[in-house]
Amino acid sequence: MVLHVKNMVCDRCILIVRQQLTNLGFDVGNIVLGKVTVSPDPEPLKLQEISAALQVLGFELIDKEKDQLIEQIKTQVIELVHYSDLSDVQQSLMNLIAAKLNKDYVYLSRLFSDAEGITIEKYIIQQKVEKVKELLEYGELNLNEIAYKMGYSSSAHLSTQFKAVTGMPPSKYKAQDAGDRTPLDQLNAKL
Repeated sequence: MVLHVKNMVCDRCILIVRQQLTNLGFDVGNIVLGKVTVSPDPEPLKLQEISAALQVLGFELIDKEKDQLIEQIKTQVIELVHYSDLSDVQQSLMNLIAAKLNKDYVYLSRLFSDAEGITIEKYIIQQKVEKVKELLEYGELNLNEIAYKMGYSSSAHLSTQFKAVTGMPPSKYKAQDAGDRTPLDQLNAKL
């Protein structure tokens, strides 16, 4: 059975969910961001037990089709922004997400906006800004290299979006002693 898990947004999350399900006596098959295959198929009472155990850890089982689709959108955005080189992406991220989910972009956009209170585009920008913060903190790339890696047309465009989201330019953020990064699963909660 495939379980859809909300807030499973990083490799550490996958590890924690795998461990929890194993502790509950399930064999964990394929596990990726937001989705895990378990066997044997859990009975309704066991599903409640899984749900309660995951909630304690900050995760949530998703059972509605629309909620699952919203989580798939978030997962696709996170995978693209945080685990891809966006300089290689030849089409808009929104069209790429629609193609990967095999759904009409207008439908996905409306669904996401209604449920999350922000557009997919703004969610992508938030994710990109968090990734830029991470890259700035590492200090391995200059701003031009970061802009290229993140698919921006220029470092000025990156700086404009960064300042619009954080209230400060990337240079000021980098000069700070401690970063102000937001967990990936809590980005839209800040709006």
